Amino acid sequence: MAEQLALVIGCIIGGLLLLIGISCCLWKRLCTTFTYEELPETADTATSSSFSKKEERPCRYAGIPSVRLPSVPFVVPPSHQGRDWVRLHGGDWAVAPQDPCPVPEHITCTSSPAAGQTSLPLCVMGSINPELYKSSEDVSEAGFPDGCLGRLWFSVEYQQESERLLVDLIKAQHLQVPAETCSTLVKLHLLPDKRRFLQSKAKRKTCNPQFDESFIFQVSSKSVAQRVLKFSVYHVNKQRKHQLLGQVLFPLKNETLAGDRHRVIWRDLEAENLEPLSEFGDLQFCLSYNDYLSRLTVVVLRAKGLQLQEDRGVVSVFVKVSLMNHNKFVKCKRTSAVLGSVNPVYNETFSFKADANELDTASLSLVVLQITEGDKSYPLGRVVVGPYMYTRGKELEHWNEMLRKPKELVKRWHALCRPMEP
Repeated sequence: MAEQLALVIGCIIGGLLLLIGISCCLWKRLCTTFTYEELPETADTATSSSFSKKEERPCRYAGIPSVRLPSVPFVVPPSHQGRDWVRLHGGDWAVAPQDPCPVPEHITCTSSPAAGQTSLPLCVMGSINPELYKSSEDVSEAGFPDGCLGRLWFSVEYQQESERLLVDLIKAQHLQVPAETCSTLVKLHLLPDKRRFLQSKAKRKTCNPQFDESFIFQVSSKSVAQRVLKFSVYHVNKQRKHQLLGQVLFPLKNETLAGDRHRVIWRDLEAENLEPLSEFGDLQFCLSYNDYLSRLTVVVLRAKGLQLQEDRGVVSVFVKVSLMNHNKFVKCKRTSAVLGSVNPVYNETFSFKADANELDTASLSLVVLQITEGDKSYPLGRVVVGPYMYTRGKELEHWNEMLRKPKELVKRWHALCRPMEP
């Protein structure tokens, strides 16, 4: 009997505690429902007008974060920052008309917007800012040597991801123009491709033109280090004919491409090679050796003044490039055939595997051949470049310069020697 009485009393006490807890929860919720936050009183007209001054209003160009105005009981959205707010008679707020915010000094803008455009400033994109290229100690303009044809300033940058070569043509000075009225322009080639080029605007009545133009070449990352950037400076006469004043050849090496685009490079103009043609014609090609990859590269560019054999039938010319070692044949490659031209252009690249310890006994033989009837070939001329064991003169100088400048394309013209009958 005592156990049953204790159980009943325990149940009653537990029920009372549960009822008290439920009542407390309901009371707290009820209190929260009827509690509200009183908004701050609206400031007087004098206070609101003080925030309409131009020197105190926020501007989106100034980089000020979003703040709550004392006269407005909410945070102004970003799209409405920088505007003055006035109070209407009905208690609402409206945007007061005002001038646009001042533009930062570092943004280049036009003086007024065109018709149909907004009142926001218009920024000019794609132009070069010459201030970025100024240096405190510019020694490039200190003096010009005797016989100088002129000097050219430019900068180069290669974007690896987009495979774009960016070239900024800045200016030229001390150009030797043959006429009093000077009009100059610059053509840019990415050798060995000479058929495609980019051209600057002509600058009139000055021998010290300021170009400030940007150019873009699309070139793969695998071949950009083997290319040569060529600047050709021309004078345009009254008959609109172009007369070459000088040229600059700039090999694109890895250390150059990894630099800053704003680093200014200057080079003196060089005269074009105008040597007379040889008896059997001339061949132009580039040599390069990569000691890290043990790769010998030959770029066959063009030939000129070839003595074609018209009586032998088909006039089609190609170049055969052979790698020799101890006068023994190692490997041979050939260009495509060019029809009907004594000045064919090839622009074709060939690579050979050659260890550094083999270069003292290796040589390259380049033979120009004409295809005759029956798919037979007839040699028109031959050039051999290599070490002292096989060559002399310009051919030896070309080979040695290639070894002194690894990973760099070295270009030369070579006279063709008497052909050997097959």
